Amino acid sequence: MSASSPIRRRGMVAAAAAAALAASVVAAPSAMARPLENVKFTEEDSFTDMNFCDVGLTVQVDSTAEVHVLFNSRKPGTAPFFKANVAGVTTYTGPGGVVTERVRTVDKDLKITDNGDGTMTILVLATGNAAVYDESGKAIARNPGQVRYEVLIDYGDDITDPSDDVFLEFLGLVKGSTGRTDDFCAAVLPILE
Repeated sequence: MSASSPIRRRGMVAAAAAAALAASVVAAPSAMARPLENVKFTEEDSFTDMNFCDVGLTVQVDSTAEVHVLFNSRKPGTAPFFKANVAGVTTYTGPGGVVTERVRTVDKDLKITDNGDGTMTILVLATGNAAVYDESGKAIARNPGQVRYEVLIDYGDDITDPSDDVFLEFLGLVKGSTGRTDDFCAAVLPILE
């Protein structure tokens, strides 16, 4: 998958959104502690992309995601860690046909650094699989593997309370994809156009 492909950009946005969500709910469960937050919800979205894959194609995008977020403290007085499981289905409908993308991911904090200025930098591991299917159900593109990225969070007055955390910035990839990265646009455009 090229760095400019929509699936890659959506992954980055999803990662930043998961981090922002984590900042408002943060957690990898410890063996002894009860989770601070244990939230499950469904998120749906529908919109028209007027410049799909930057080629001027109009595509209807409909998605549903089942999300499970845990926040847990590993050590008293420190920032809680988060873990988010997401299972999503996105359908792209163009003038020439339909493709479906199925994604199953886990994002979790690996390291939280208190920057000493009311902010923290979080190193996040995102791992999972994305596969795109044509109308017959045949896989036409895949993106398994993992990436690591960093985000900047303003934790407010209390680093141990994620309820007032504010997502500030996506700081970028620390480690690129370790798996196969098929070009999303190259795979779907011949079907959607």
